[in-house]
Amino acid sequence: MKIEIWSDIMCPFCYIGKRRLEKALESFEYRDQIVIEWKSFLLNPGMKTDPSKNSLAYLSEVKGWSMEQTKQITEQVVAMAAAEGLDYDMENTVVANAYQAHRLLHFAKSHGFGSPMKERLLRAYFTEGLNIDDTETLINLASEVGLEKVEVKACLDSDAFLKEVNEDVQEAQQLGVRGVPFFVLDRKYGISGAQQDEVFQQTIAKAFAGYQASMGISFLDSDGQACDVEGHNC
Repeated sequence: MKIEIWSDIMCPFCYIGKRRLEKALESFEYRDQIVIEWKSFLLNPGMKTDPSKNSLAYLSEVKGWSMEQTKQITEQVVAMAAAEGLDYDMENTVVANAYQAHRLLHFAKSHGFGSPMKERLLRAYFTEGLNIDDTETLINLASEVGLEKVEVKACLDSDAFLKEVNEDVQEAQQLGVRGVPFFVLDRKYGISGAQQDEVFQQTIAKAFAGYQASMGISFLDSDGQACDVEGHNC
């Protein structure tokens, strides 16, 4: 069963939602039958990259908040992230346009590295204060997850996967997505936002039950004897 996730790399709730989904899947009996697909969403496609400015200064400007007010609001998010084992360093986050990073994510997906690339980009932005619009930085991050530097550079130096990024954004609009993270399970159930653990657990179970039914498969609890896949008990 597929779970599609629309998110942006600079969205603090997207990283939190990712951790909560992962936690729910850890306790799910059929987690090996779940496929995760990351979709692009751009909260601010026209953002100008400015390495001299952090996200606190940016929020203060665009929201019209005082810096004190901005810090109070973001401290709540930082605490929420910490509860999920994430270390946010908001004062060192770099204001950056995310198009390049999303193109890299699609490149990584095409090579089977979508999930590790997504994780690496989120950590780079929120914890390490790296510029996710810097080509050399992106090449190094991609190399860390197992991608070839030469191929990554060729991708980033072109307009490769720009179409795929825009298609994800358009699809989100068609689905009525107004904010991220947004999770779509088996194209039947949606979860909006970084919901609490039980919401993920209940929705995954419900969606998977429907997925099994559509495949004509019903699993019943039974104590009947059987051979296991490792050839034991036969």
